Amino acid sequence: MDSSTCKRYHEDEFDSRESLENYFSDKPDMVFGEDSLVFPIENLTKTFTEGHVKGNILIDLSIGSLVHHLFAACDFFKHIIVLKMRDRCIMELKRWVDERTGAFDWNHATKLHVDRVGKSDQLLDRVGKVRSALQHVVKCNLEKENMMEPIVLPLADCVMSGWLLDYICKNQDDYMRYLRKFSSLLKPGGHIILLSCLEMTFFLVGKEKYHAFSFDADFARNALVAEGFIIDRCEVKKRTVVSDLCDYKAMLFIAAHKEK
Repeated sequence: MDSSTCKRYHEDEFDSRESLENYFSDKPDMVFGEDSLVFPIENLTKTFTEGHVKGNILIDLSIGSLVHHLFAACDFFKHIIVLKMRDRCIMELKRWVDERTGAFDWNHATKLHVDRVGKSDQLLDRVGKVRSALQHVVKCNLEKENMMEPIVLPLADCVMSGWLLDYICKNQDDYMRYLRKFSSLLKPGGHIILLSCLEMTFFLVGKEKYHAFSFDADFARNALVAEGFIIDRCEVKKRTVVSDLCDYKAMLFIAAHKEK
């Protein structure tokens, strides 16, 4: 596919609300639930409950206005700092955090999480805990040497990124460059968690077609190893979804730690 015909997530207008409705909602015609909701929640719950990934600070760099990937994390970190490249994504996320009218409803994803950990009676407690954790939602610029300039972020115990590398990278060099930036946010021995779509070239939001960087699981693993990471968990879920909204072949979950 000619990528020049596609828009870019971080350069062009992006409707974060429509993205949530298309790929992360509980609408009857939303067919991606097993891949975009269940697969991440199951793997994140397993990873965090094992007890190796924890600490003071988690930095999240993910697409759009996602919340569900943080449900498991908030039990294991004192502070969660969410960095966003787009003002509209920040506004949409804060609408949910502040319980404002018209906020996206994440109750279906919250229920998936509490059911996985066997605490279905703690639905409201989980929502409140996640909202409390998301008080630091700020804009970043990945093209700057210090992406939070003039603020200098404290080094994190964990960096988590959901699908952002898929959306913003043009090629392998871009992937390695941004991965190096993510790595620079970590303490020695810190952890990184990546959620990705494999072999995806485009995705649709409304009538707009956006570029995606296509790569396979071997490339992602090798990129992490090249940056000094040791792979702790790598899971691939082949696509079973029928939809013309995007063309990914599988979902990828990787957890790794940085050599000290």
